[in-house]
Amino acid sequence: MTPAINLAKKLKLDYQIHEYEHDPSAESYGLEAADKLGLPAEQVFKTLVVETDAKKLVVAVLPVIDTLNFKKMAKALGCKKVQMANPKVVERSSGYVLGGVSPLAQKKRLPTVIHDSAQSLATLHVSGGRRGLEIELPPQQLANSLNAKFADIID
Repeated sequence: MTPAINLAKKLKLDYQIHEYEHDPSAESYGLEAADKLGLPAEQVFKTLVVETDAKKLVVAVLPVIDTLNFKKMAKALGCKKVQMANPKVVERSSGYVLGGVSPLAQKKRLPTVIHDSAQSLATLHVSGGRRGLEIELPPQQLANSLNAKFADIID
């Protein structure tokens, strides 16, 4: 299993694993997951890594159908500006490949912000640590295990 699944098991989170056949030509990993698993896109969340103006990496977890609002993310972090982190830096820092970056069990634990829409869901789906693998769990358990905060970070 992946580090994300191993951590969920170790923390005794209420989780379920969902696997599907990943299509390498899929334009959006998150939308592909929602489609192949027959889930509403609002329940499937993507993991993005941004860099602050202080050159610190931070994780944003948001619905796959939405776009990260950089100004709102910066405000949630109390900094002036954020931008997408370099993909190679993301892979090195997280230990995961793009399209399979899980917010759980990254090599370097980073501050994390989860979009506040997650709080209204019984469960959400995030990457389980590789393309074609999703982990479903209650949003509050995800937030607690990451010491994450909820905020409005989308357009």
